[in-house]
Amino acid sequence: MTGRYLITGCSGGGKSTLLDALAARGYATVSEPGRRIVAEGRALPWVDPAGFARRAVELSRADLAATRTSPTFFDRGLIDAAVALAHHGGPALDQTLGDTRHYDKAVFLAPPWPEIYQQDAGRRHDLSAATEEYTRLAHALDTLGYDAIPLPKAPVAERVAFVLAHLPQG
Repeated sequence: MTGRYLITGCSGGGKSTLLDALAARGYATVSEPGRRIVAEGRALPWVDPAGFARRAVELSRADLAATRTSPTFFDRGLIDAAVALAHHGGPALDQTLGDTRHYDKAVFLAPPWPEIYQQDAGRRHDLSAATEEYTRLAHALDTLGYDAIPLPKAPVAERVAFVLAHLPQG
């Protein structure tokens, strides 16, 4: 076990809200690389998707290297970036990820949730594109040997309790 827990899945599925709630309870969290890249204003995903994915790989690797606290929860991460890069013509997943298991085997997967999905300045794609991304991520997690644990479509407090109940005790 790595003590690094990935929360991934559909855009607009409540991942960032869940991470904020975990942080409020004192857990170490790492914010979504994609949102930070958009805030930088370079390698925007709607202008240069492959460049965006390459930058997300770099940022995700730096996030992993800087992790010193266990447990740490990641809002997206290296797997997301590698899947996006492969989708946009980059190297295959195994070339980007190597042989290292970067996160705990249990990965929390936010399903498409149309009732809360919203586009904004940093999320210009629609729910259909977000759902396609979710499908790619779910397939990649399976291929990579991770155990995808679907998050319930529930209020954030229930999601926090769900995640914490799935952590190893000890």
